[in-house]
Amino acid sequence: HNHESSIEVFTTRPDTIYGVSFIVLAPEHDLVKKIVTSQTAPFVKKYCNQIKLKTEKERQSNIKNITGVFSGSYAIHPFTKKMLPIWIAEYVLASYGTGAIMAVPCGDQRDWNFAKHFNLETPNIFDKKDISEKACTDKSATITNSSFLNDLKVQEAIKVAIQEIDKQKIGTRKINYRIRDAIFSRQRYWG
Repeated sequence: HNHESSIEVFTTRPDTIYGVSFIVLAPEHDLVKKIVTSQTAPFVKKYCNQIKLKTEKERQSNIKNITGVFSGSYAIHPFTKKMLPIWIAEYVLASYGTGAIMAVPCGDQRDWNFAKHFNLETPNIFDKKDISEKACTDKSATITNSSFLNDLKVQEAIKVAIQEIDKQKIGTRKINYRIRDAIFSRQRYWG
């Protein structure tokens, strides 16, 4: 189908925009119903109904058992114009960010696990970093295979990426406050 919908994603790592190889929506996301194809609809519906029975805590702690379903649709990468498959998976929570993520398997362990499990593309954008066994979360890495971000260190690339995203009017900078369980935030003060 051709949809005019756009998917708003939240990321703390705009420097990894060229490492995005798929999109993941939370099962509760509004777009899920709109983007399923006639072939995928029964599977998506069944999956979303199963996930509805779980709490957010259960979903977050379910790291070993990777689940997800392909929506049948694709999103267009804002810079490369590549078609990115849109998946639906329980590890993305509707309550976090926008309920949609740009998946960067080379830089995020949960995305890496998901990509490995479903045999999805894992482009590497970190210079001289091996991502065959796990994602690279080293913030001192140098970016590569990323057009205008090539040869920049992560921190610098984040700034440059935000400027470009702003300039092209495809995104905005936002400060995200994460409210955690009171019990966890208290631990910090007790040493």
